[in-house]
Amino acid sequence: SVLVIACPCALGLAVPTAVMVGTGVGARHGILIKGGGPLEVAHKVNTIIFDKTGTLTHGRPWVTFSEIFDKNIPKELFWQLVGGAEQGSEHPIARALTQYAGDCTGARLPEPDNFESITGSGVRCEVSGYSVFVGTRQLMEEQGAALSFDQEHAVCAQEENGKTVLLALLLPSGNRSAHPEVTGVIAVADTVKDDVEAAVSRLAKCGVEVWMVTGDNQRTAASVAKQIGISNVMAEVKPGDKANKVLGLQKQGKVVAMVGDGVNDSPAIAQADLGVAIGAGTDIAIEAADMVLVRSNVMDVLTAFDISQRTFNRIRLNLFFSLGYNMMGIPIAAGVLYPFMKVRLPPEMAALAMALSSVSVVVSSLLLKNYTPPSYTVSTKTPQKFLDCFLNLGCCWINLQVGRGSKHEKGKGVDQFV
Repeated sequence: SVLVIACPCALGLAVPTAVMVGTGVGARHGILIKGGGPLEVAHKVNTIIFDKTGTLTHGRPWVTFSEIFDKNIPKELFWQLVGGAEQGSEHPIARALTQYAGDCTGARLPEPDNFESITGSGVRCEVSGYSVFVGTRQLMEEQGAALSFDQEHAVCAQEENGKTVLLALLLPSGNRSAHPEVTGVIAVADTVKDDVEAAVSRLAKCGVEVWMVTGDNQRTAASVAKQIGISNVMAEVKPGDKANKVLGLQKQGKVVAMVGDGVNDSPAIAQADLGVAIGAGTDIAIEAADMVLVRSNVMDVLTAFDISQRTFNRIRLNLFFSLGYNMMGIPIAAGVLYPFMKVRLPPEMAALAMALSSVSVVVSSLLLKNYTPPSYTVSTKTPQKFLDCFLNLGCCWINLQVGRGSKHEKGKGVDQFV
């Protein structure tokens, strides 16, 4: 009887069954969880970093403002050169500029030559006899171009409104000046997703430290962060430095999750304790991530954390009942109570109790399939927990009743106990 009832079947089922059901529940709610490791980490996360473009925003920017400072450059020529240069880039902002340039000129844009994409700064190339530079202040400064007071004022006004500002420098090939002047400025806007502010607010209430990382300048980043409700901002971050930002927070002892969608987010996603990719993101980001939000809904981050917490609560419950069963059953099977209460546990009863114990753990794990995401207004966790605990206690009670059945006198068959 002792050998039979000591079989650790229930202990062996406690963790894998809960993880299996938990990952299935995540898939049903649009969250692909790649194994038990991410489930284990997710409920421990205390710091989360969101990439801005494509994660917190829709990733579909459009041109909202442009001004040509050089009066010798007609608007049509300006957009022909800028649009032609941006054809070589795959960045969402480049697509917005190309589309706007096509609408402005109404003609096919020229192809760029000697195209070079400078990560985190912009592009430079040759277009129709002009050297074209389109990008950040840093790119302009590298070419020796500076903004006048009025130009600086125009740029700052756009940045304070949360717009991403690009500067254009158009120079006739072979006629480079030692101190060229910026030719024009372009402002691009991208709307914030509807559910982002609510998700950030809820994460903060749960004690999670929320960060936003972006390559935009400090003024633009601060404006967008204020709109969303994020107080921690990493601005002017080069794509290759995002992983270092994650590592810096990890060195402070924080458990970090990184949520992103682009190729340049992939190293940071891989570096984070929990990497989360947006379903509409690039294949590289999805491959590097531990979880994928299929619906590209930031609110699903909260659901993922909640599923993780509920799954590990269920694992603890399973382990408690399976360990409790063995701790009570083995002494009874060994005959500890027989001298006092004449209670014994025949081998057939021990086998039946062992089977029922495994069934109770499996049923406990399957109860996770009843999971519903929190409404974030009226909590649904408490009624669910009471129901789950009640059913688990019922399974435990059945096991105890099987053990008490051994009080009958020797010689009675299994059918009489059942």
